[in-house]
Amino acid sequence: KKKGKCSDNIFHSFVFCTMAMLQNFSSLHQSIKITPFKIHMIFTCSVKPRKHYHSLQVSSKYTQKLVLEFDPKIPIEEATTPPSSWYTDSCFYTYELNQVFFKGWQSVGYTEQIKEPRQYFTGRLGNVEYVVCRDDGGKIHAFHNVCRHRASPLATASGKNSCFVCPYHGWTYELDGALQKATRIAGIKNFRVNEMGLVPVRVAVWGPFILLNFENGVLPEEEADIDLVGNEWLGNSSQILTDGGVDSSLSFLCRREYTVECNWKVYCDNYLDGGYHVPYVHKSYASVLKLDSYSTTIHEKVSIQRCDAEKDQEFDRLGSKPALYAFVYPNSMISRYGPWMDTNLVLPQGPRKCLVIFDYFLDSSHKGDESFIAQSLEDSETVQIEDMKLCEAIQRGLESPAYCSGRYVPQVEKAVHHFHSLLYESLSN
Repeated sequence: KKKGKCSDNIFHSFVFCTMAMLQNFSSLHQSIKITPFKIHMIFTCSVKPRKHYHSLQVSSKYTQKLVLEFDPKIPIEEATTPPSSWYTDSCFYTYELNQVFFKGWQSVGYTEQIKEPRQYFTGRLGNVEYVVCRDDGGKIHAFHNVCRHRASPLATASGKNSCFVCPYHGWTYELDGALQKATRIAGIKNFRVNEMGLVPVRVAVWGPFILLNFENGVLPEEEADIDLVGNEWLGNSSQILTDGGVDSSLSFLCRREYTVECNWKVYCDNYLDGGYHVPYVHKSYASVLKLDSYSTTIHEKVSIQRCDAEKDQEFDRLGSKPALYAFVYPNSMISRYGPWMDTNLVLPQGPRKCLVIFDYFLDSSHKGDESFIAQSLEDSETVQIEDMKLCEAIQRGLESPAYCSGRYVPQVEKAVHHFHSLLYESLSN
C-alpha cells in the first residue's frame, strides 16, 4: 500500500461514490410513485420532461466535496488546479452533465446543415438524443429524438425527409413534431393525438451556429431573440467575435470527427494554454507563428487568444492578420485565421472519453483552389493528431496515484484558470 494524500483521495472517492450509489438505490426503492405523465400540444403549451436525464441522482454531498477542492477566489499566482477527480470520477461526470451541459445554450451544429426545408441532423449529448430540422415553411425545430410509443430513436445521422417515421412500429411525426399517424391503435382508450407529439427542445441561431437549450421543454411561441440568446451564450463578447470575422459569410467545406480517450476538459485545457504547448508539441506549426505575440483576453463567458503569423511563409494558410482563437464556455472553440474558420465542438462521452467535431469553413474566393485546401487540411490534421496523442497521455497521468493537482503559469494560462472558475460557478449552483 502506498500512503499519501493522492492515494487517500482515490480511496475516499471510491468509498463516497459507492455509498452515494447505495444510498440512492435505497431512496429510489422507498419512494417510487406512479404519476400520470402528460404532454401538452407543442404549439401552444409548455412541456416538462423528466429532470434531468439520468436515472440516478448523484449524492450532492459527495459531488460538492469534490467541487470545493478547487477555490476560484485564490489568485492565479497562488492557485492550484482542480483535483484529478474532476477528470476521472464517474459520479462527478454525471453531476457535471446536469450542471454544465443541460443548462443554458449549447452549440450543436450550424445552419448550413439544414439550409433547405426538410433537412435534419441528429446528435447526442450525455444520454440525450436530439434531432434538429427545418420544416416546409423554413422554421427550425428541435426535439428529443425519441418515439413517444416505445422510445425508439426516429432519425439517424443527417438527411432530408418530409416526416419522421419510427423504424420500430411506424408511428409518424410531422417536422413540427405533431403526431401524424399511430399505427394499429384500434381499441386504445383515452388516446389524444395532440398530447403525443415529439418532446421539443429550445432552439436558436446565432451567426452560423445552431444552439439548443435542454434546461426545460418549453417551446416559445415566437422566435428566440438573437441578441438575448447571443448574450446568454456569449456574454459581453458577441460583438467582439462578429468584428473578428466570426459570422455567416464563410461557406462550409467539410467535417472531421475524432474520438479521444480523455476527459472533455483535458482537451479544453490544452486549447486554452496560451500557446504554451505549441513549441513542444507542434514544432511544424510553431515555425509559422510569432509565439512571443500570443495574447489572451478574458471576457464574461469567452476567452480570446490572438497570435501573429510569420511573414514570407512558403505556404500562407494563416494570412496576414492575427489569428483569433475563441473559447466559448463550456465546450466550443472557434479559430479564425486567413480565409479559414475552424470550429471545434468537444462532446463528453464518459469520464475518460470525448468526441471532438471539427467543422471547416472557407472564404468563397478560395473554394476553387484545391491544392491550397488539401494542404491546409493536411496541416490541420497533423496538429489534431498531435493534440490527441498529448491529451490521451495526460488522461493517463491524471489517473496516476502520483498526481492530485497542479499549478498555473500566470503568464500564459489565464484562460485555463478562467475556464475552471466558470466550471466551479456552474457546479456550485
